[in-house]
Amino acid sequence: MRLDRFLWFARLAKTRSAAQALAERGTLRIDGRRIDRAHCPVRIGSVLAFAQHGEVRVLRIEALPVRRGPAPEAQALYTRLDGNAEGSAAKPVDATDPPQ
Repeated sequence: MRLDRFLWFARLAKTRSAAQALAERGTLRIDGRRIDRAHCPVRIGSVLAFAQHGEVRVLRIEALPVRRGPAPEAQALYTRLDGNAEGSAAKPVDATDPPQ
């Protein structure tokens, strides 16, 4: 699955264009590799690391979505590995957010 579609389906980005902007910004990593294109494939077991709202988020993909469903369905797609005990849901990325 394309990275930008996963970010949007998993509700990590508010819009598909915001997901593309996040991927193309060059600050996102998949399995330790720096990513600078939105069409990079992600798979179950891939580890995503990126800055969002002043914190570094590290996520392991547990399932690939078939649709953009409600928040509980989206949260089941990944596991947070960054040690943040609060819920997996965070404010989605907006294309107007400044790069961090």
